[in-house]
Amino acid sequence: MIPAPRIDWLALAPTLALLGASGVALLGSVLVPWWMRRGFTAFVAFAGFVTAGVFAAIVFDKSEQGRTLIADSFTRDRLGALAAVIIAGAGALTVLVSWGEHRRDHAGEYYALLAAAGAGMAFFVTAGNLMTLFLGLEWFSIALYILCALDTHRDTSLEAGLKYLIVGGFGSAILLFGSALVYGATGQLGFNAIAVDGRNGGALLLAGLAMLIAGLAFKASAAPFHMWTPDVYEGAPTSVTAFMAAATKVAALVLTLRILVSAFPEQEHLWTIAIAVLAIVSLAVGNLAALVQRNVKRLLAYSSVSHAGFMLIAVAANSQLGARALLYYLIPYGATSIGAFAVVAARERELGVPVTLDNLGGMGWERPFLGAAMWVFMLGAMGMPLTGGLLGKFYVFSAAYEAGLWWLIVAGVIATAISLYYYLGVIRALYLRPATELRPVVVGGSPPRDPLLQSAVFLSLVVTVGSFFFVQPLIDLARDAAASLPF
Repeated sequence: MIPAPRIDWLALAPTLALLGASGVALLGSVLVPWWMRRGFTAFVAFAGFVTAGVFAAIVFDKSEQGRTLIADSFTRDRLGALAAVIIAGAGALTVLVSWGEHRRDHAGEYYALLAAAGAGMAFFVTAGNLMTLFLGLEWFSIALYILCALDTHRDTSLEAGLKYLIVGGFGSAILLFGSALVYGATGQLGFNAIAVDGRNGGALLLAGLAMLIAGLAFKASAAPFHMWTPDVYEGAPTSVTAFMAAATKVAALVLTLRILVSAFPEQEHLWTIAIAVLAIVSLAVGNLAALVQRNVKRLLAYSSVSHAGFMLIAVAANSQLGARALLYYLIPYGATSIGAFAVVAARERELGVPVTLDNLGGMGWERPFLGAAMWVFMLGAMGMPLTGGLLGKFYVFSAAYEAGLWWLIVAGVIATAISLYYYLGVIRALYLRPATELRPVVVGGSPPRDPLLQSAVFLSLVVTVGSFFFVQPLIDLARDAAASLPF
């Protein structure tokens, strides 16, 4: 008789909460009357994300010593718990932003897929071996492919889903082949076991490591593996874009840090340089390409590529300080991304057309709260004072300095200086025309009100600014989570 493994249900609780919410929302999309379907499924998805966040916080509090579970398939530690909290927060805000998108036929499916994607990400960040890594990756990726193409009445949405499917599938194949090479070189699947049996390296192991980095770079939108990002961000529903920009970054970068530090400590002299090169390329491509963008979603997509470069600097530092810098950076970055895309979504719903720097003009006067919020989000993305973005970049540069990577600091400062042009261009567009020149953009002369979207913007503002004034508690959380890694 084969003994059944002991299952730590608390460690799986965040994933199971979201998976359960996804199942209930999917049933609701079939069984609940049409007139209350959207409200029911949205509430279930929101409750699922909140519940998952609470469970992840409990896991964080009760996981002082990290450990692997069920044959090293996944890990219960504070690193995965903190990442799950951030993912759950991003998902809850996305539900609020999504409410104003009126989907007649697919409302229930939308919220079910959103919760399923969150469940996959919460599972992915706790992966302890190559098999669960790939399963978690495909879990949330397939949900995102469908979400991008869910607005079937828009050609751009279908195009975004198809492009993401093709390029994402290619990235997943590279990661899977890399995993196979690592297994072939070491005979091990678990990250800790790979570290023990892969000490002698070898061409097969290094080739697998390179392909693993490339596959994860696809998901993190790091250049030169970013080619899908601008088109998918532009074509996907804006609420989906917001979720991808925030939550997918968390999942991909936290797992990248975990696998490199846990499974390949003997190859750190190679992968630190590879990650640093990816950071430089991401900073250059993201900022230079953003300079010529007129579509705001494409501009924010290239901004996301640039921020991936900053976060990869923290990974390249390969230290406790670098891990803390990455985890802290993800918090204000996630809030800034969701808040900015929420403002874009509000403008899209008013105009009924894609948002550009031209038709964004005057929004600061017409919608003072949303205009001021977008102003703050752009300052946060730049890394200006009174936002968490400033301390996030400072923290990343500190980690690079401690590791002796001064050239990454120079590149980051230059990239920040270049980014001022297009971020300030968005702020300028908001107040381009005085209120007297504004024309009504909707029938009746007043823009639609969306209290839930405005609530999401307000909460994003609170995190963006609050992460500057209450930095020490967040740093303490990041420090405790980073202690889970074997530096």
